[in-house]
Amino acid sequence: MTMQRRSLNHNEKRDWLRLTRTENVGPILFRQLLRRFNTIQDALNALPELAKRGGGKRTLSPPSISKIEDEMAALEKLDGRMIALCEPDYPEALASIEDAPPVISVIGQVSLLHKRSIGIVGARNASLNGRKMAEKLADELGKNNFVITSGLARGIDTSAHRASLSTGTVAVIAGGVDIVYPEENRGLYEQICENGAVVSEQHFGCEPRAQLFPKRNRLISGLSLGVIVVEAAKQSGSLITARMALEQGREVFAVPGSPLDPRANGTNDLLRQGAVVTEGAADVLAHIHSMPKNLMERPSSDIDYPSEPINEQQVDAARAKILENLGFSPVAVDELIRECQLSPPLVLTVLMELELAGRIERQPGHNVALIE
Repeated sequence: MTMQRRSLNHNEKRDWLRLTRTENVGPILFRQLLRRFNTIQDALNALPELAKRGGGKRTLSPPSISKIEDEMAALEKLDGRMIALCEPDYPEALASIEDAPPVISVIGQVSLLHKRSIGIVGARNASLNGRKMAEKLADELGKNNFVITSGLARGIDTSAHRASLSTGTVAVIAGGVDIVYPEENRGLYEQICENGAVVSEQHFGCEPRAQLFPKRNRLISGLSLGVIVVEAAKQSGSLITARMALEQGREVFAVPGSPLDPRANGTNDLLRQGAVVTEGAADVLAHIHSMPKNLMERPSSDIDYPSEPINEQQVDAARAKILENLGFSPVAVDELIRECQLSPPLVLTVLMELELAGRIERQPGHNVALIE
């Protein structure tokens, strides 16, 4: 099944949502399942057997049709939309990252997702000067026809959103698109729903949890040409966003700060590592305008699966060899193929089964690692 660019009907979108909401089915595995099977219904039907062959300890089943229908209806009541990766309204910038979510939920102005965007992130406990800098950057970039994307957190995110409400702002949130976090930003959330756009890949009603924020961060950078970090302590979430931006081929900008302020330690480290010194919007604009035009092309397809079924004895033998070479530290899939001296389709088939069984996880850069 190829990723043809087309609009989905209600039932097709429901099936996409069932597959992407299935436990252990991440964005990369979702696309591999689409290429492996003739139809998405075939992929859904195959999940239990694939997970069993991978050593899954319990039966893997997609969510029920009624549960997904309820989610779709609830979003529709809020005037929201679900947009699948194959549909024309899916933002091209986000589609260009290797782990683009198969389906996103959007409340607000979908058209903003197709405009040039700059991400602005930073400390939740931002200083007054940091907040003023975020406002200034967001205001000036907005007036230069850039949408401002951020994460609706308190501090820098809040300042960036407020300053760009009139020119275009996108809030990417860690929980369901209907969940406001932090609660103090409810008024801002409602303004963005009305005048901007709120985006999430999580299911309706999902409460934000710590492990969901890095996933949220990759969408902030994925929607943007580059990310500006205004204030960030070492090991902060904003630095995760900056790292993901680099992995996605985006530019990273950092505002220098005083060495005496812990909130500047992270940004100053980014500058030492090559981030663009940012003292105003002019620094961002000059750099963005020099970037290549084809930065955000959709990634090419992974290796195709064979048209004929792979012999189960081959898969069993390959699984043993692959497990011998996997560990808790990540290893590149290409390296695994070379070391095991197996065909790429065979290795990808085994990895698919192991991932559905919950025995391995995918990490950035086409790496995999054991998780049990």
